[in-house]
Amino acid sequence: MRIGELARRTGVSTRALRYYEQQGLIVARRASNGYREYSEADLRLVAEIRTLMTVGFTLEDARPFVACLRAGHDSGASCPESVAVYRRKLAEIDDEIRALLVRRAEVAGQLSAACPGCVFTKQEES
Repeated sequence: MRIGELARRTGVSTRALRYYEQQGLIVARRASNGYREYSEADLRLVAEIRTLMTVGFTLEDARPFVACLRAGHDSGASCPESVAVYRRKLAEIDDEIRALLVRRAEVAGQLSAACPGCVFTKQEES
């Protein structure tokens, strides 16, 4: 299939697909006319990349998942390198949550100091 069809079937722009190719995540074969040609397997690779990026992974994070699929595994997450990326990403998210909770407490403290006796809404209290 050509790049336009891959883009249509995956919901990813042709520009993004060219970028994935430039980054070595997908590999296009070239037809005699120079057009990029992709296989059905590339659909899975692009879907995996898109799914990971939707939840905050980077293209670099996606590399082990893509490599795992290319190696013939049913899931991009079934290789130890992919599991390591999941663990690292969860640790990053936990760090972000802790930092947000600290910031939230600081802002709530400033609000309480600025408005003693104010009644807070449920959302402000939680």
